[in-house]
Amino acid sequence: MERKSFGTKVTQLWKALRRLPIIPATILGIIVFIAIFANIISPYPPEQISLTDRLTPPFFISGGSMSHLLGTDSLGRDILSRIFFGARISLSVALLVVAICSVIGTILGMVAGYLGGRFDAVLMRVTDAALAFPALLIALLLGVVLGPSFGTVVLALSALGWAPYARMMRGEVLKLRGEDFVAQARIIGSSQARILIKHIFPNVINTLVVLMTMSVGLVILIEASLSFLGAGIPPPTPSWGSMVSDGRNLFAQAWWISLFPSLAIGLVVLSGNFLGDWIRDKMDPKLRQL
Repeated sequence: MERKSFGTKVTQLWKALRRLPIIPATILGIIVFIAIFANIISPYPPEQISLTDRLTPPFFISGGSMSHLLGTDSLGRDILSRIFFGARISLSVALLVVAICSVIGTILGMVAGYLGGRFDAVLMRVTDAALAFPALLIALLLGVVLGPSFGTVVLALSALGWAPYARMMRGEVLKLRGEDFVAQARIIGSSQARILIKHIFPNVINTLVVLMTMSVGLVILIEASLSFLGAGIPPPTPSWGSMVSDGRNLFAQAWWISLFPSLAIGLVVLSGNFLGDWIRDKMDPKLRQL
């Protein structure tokens, strides 16, 4: 196997990104823009209560108002504004969790795969145990014990989220550590850290990028589920999951309270999954020939 430099991998990734699928990339780009500039583009503060406007329907329904395009909830809070700020919460949690899990899991998996021996055996048993527990249940338990907060959600989702990265990276390193370019690096006296960083890591970055991309949608779903169950982001901070929960008892009367944040969750998760599939196809040499 030919060793690929980090610069070469970055160049290949950049060339692939120039041919992104338009619809998923556009949706994600809009969501990111909304999350960054929510303070500027939101028509109302997300926590502003107006009881005189409570349960106002969307503008396209009889009784709706152009001042509240997607309607209001039971406290008169603007749904559109809360969706905008909820995007910031969901993306912030997803990016933080994916960053933490990918760093921890990649380091542990690469070290275990390269060194082998007792460290590898112990780490893999811990990884197996982490993979055996349902992530949502453990996150819910931690959320209840530690109390709902942004930090608790990130900690709860990161507690087990590193395990898939460690398992995947270990498998990739096991395939690479016997290759000629790794043996040549040992012969010239390269340290183990240099071999892992300079020679092996550039060859596993494809798998890492795909796994990170595919994890974003899952993290957003779990965060929304925790908020829906009351163990995620505490009110009155807007979260897509808590917005869905706010409208579940009013669905027959005010379906828009739950529907629009649900659509936002679905669009982001589907777009992230489509983008992850596309990146996998572009970065996998076998699939690239299809």
